[in-house]
Amino acid sequence: MLVTDWMSKTVITIDVKDSMQDAINSLKEYDIPILPVMKKGELVGIVTDRDIKRASPSHTTTLEVHELLFLISKIKVRNIMTKDPITVPPDFTVEEAAELFLKKGISGAPVVDQGGQIVGTITKNDLFRVLISLTGIGRRGIQFAFQIKDHPGTIRELADIIRQYGGRMVSILSTYEGMPTGSRKVFIRMLGVERDKLPHLEDDLREKATLLYVVDHRENRREIFGQTPEKYLKFGV
Repeated sequence: MLVTDWMSKTVITIDVKDSMQDAINSLKEYDIPILPVMKKGELVGIVTDRDIKRASPSHTTTLEVHELLFLISKIKVRNIMTKDPITVPPDFTVEEAAELFLKKGISGAPVVDQGGQIVGTITKNDLFRVLISLTGIGRRGIQFAFQIKDHPGTIRELADIIRQYGGRMVSILSTYEGMPTGSRKVFIRMLGVERDKLPHLEDDLREKATLLYVVDHRENRREIFGQTPEKYLKFGV
């Protein structure tokens, strides 16, 4: 999944000579988190809500409202922007963008092509949309979490059991994070299994892997299992 498929392609920019008030107005009017700053057609910085807050007078100031507005109208974007902004190429995967955001502590970046032209912006909200799409949460359904042995075919065995009960896979995700060597976690979201068959399905799944939790969005049922499959906690939200 590439950045170019998830970025915002409508790019609102501002000039270095514009005022802080202009930046505030653009961020608010277009409801955007980052505002690329241009100088003679070249990207030289970005303005975010963080930059605005950092440059704004303290709430303890004794200035009158009209004096504050006058001050904001005189401060130039070049004086409050973040210079030499981090950028992302359109052919980055969204995972690479997320990794970069986390490493650099940023919430968004301009997307710049090989010619140096801004072709979009990508933000953490766009990455949230990717997460929602990948997990299939919009379809609700039921999600199972397992700890499995990291052997070829183990995920297929779980999926085959679900299919035998009439289930349809919405998403299958896995991770090695926090798992001992030779194991991994697998998350399967599925639809289509009749509710009265679920206990039998869960029993069959337990024969193949350790069942960590079950979340049934339609029934708002959440069961988080302990190390011993027979012992579990139930939560209703």
